[in-house]
Amino acid sequence: MKRAQYSERGPDPQASIHAVESPTPVPATGQALLQVLAAPINPSDVLTLTGQYGMLPPLPAVGGNEGVGRVLALGPDTQGPAVGQTVLLPVGCGSWSTHVLAEAKNLMPLPNDADPLQLAMMTVNPPTASLMLSEFVDLQPGEWVIQNAANSGVGAYLIQLAKARGLKTVNVVRRESAVAGVLETGGDVVLVDGPGLAKRVAEATDGARIRLGIDAVGSQSTDHLAASLTDGGVLVNYGAMSGEPCQISPASLVFRNITLRGFWLSKWFIGATPEQRMKVFGEVAKLIASGVLKSRIQATYAIDQIKDAVGAAAAGERDGKILIVP
Repeated sequence: MKRAQYSERGPDPQASIHAVESPTPVPATGQALLQVLAAPINPSDVLTLTGQYGMLPPLPAVGGNEGVGRVLALGPDTQGPAVGQTVLLPVGCGSWSTHVLAEAKNLMPLPNDADPLQLAMMTVNPPTASLMLSEFVDLQPGEWVIQNAANSGVGAYLIQLAKARGLKTVNVVRRESAVAGVLETGGDVVLVDGPGLAKRVAEATDGARIRLGIDAVGSQSTDHLAASLTDGGVLVNYGAMSGEPCQISPASLVFRNITLRGFWLSKWFIGATPEQRMKVFGEVAKLIASGVLKSRIQATYAIDQIKDAVGAAAAGERDGKILIVP
């Protein structure tokens, strides 16, 4: 088997990761051997390689935190999904690999006829988008939500989930070339970030009250979203693509009672019950299998191309997700 392994972290994310050969493991009792079908490279994976993420595995480590696989074999006297069944890979299993071992009883079966490339991206971005839409403000059909980084993976899922729930989206991007793709995804309004954003949002939505904002950029972009919310609105931050801290004017915090919250899916996983997790994953899997949820894919790479894959994922301008397809 092959896997993408790193023994150090540094500012250049692709410098320390390498494709290595190792014997294919044999499943013991209670285990399943899985063939990895596809695994994405997320921004959190890049930050893990540079040492900037909030949760870092001990070294050496195999990259990849999510993906989808197929059961190749079960250990002796083991109950679990049948050989040949498509399953969700366990979170944090080191999915940039041709094979992984997993506890059979914890595997979640997925539709065998669904696109494995789309299923591979269901563990992180779709739940993040879904939970941010539901955990902070009780939005009703017909209401608006505003987000930046709308051309990101989470942004695309948020647009589709909002539409499925009867919500409208204002989508903010950082460059004009990203507008067309977000409109194609289904965004109701797409605007380029910059001064005067709140005024342009009001004009585009006929002055609609926007109670929820979703921020992945930080810096002044956070303030631009805050200024676009109605008094008492909630702004949820889940990233800092700008590399700068969130900035919000006292005019929004003090005089307009805007609340800034943070969201990290890993923290939600820790506190969630198995039933809550299954509910979220079940909804996402159903929507992906039916074609309601899908994400753009820019390119796929083999394990041997891991350096090129990480470099592509770390690039500032992409038009879709980078996936490892062993």
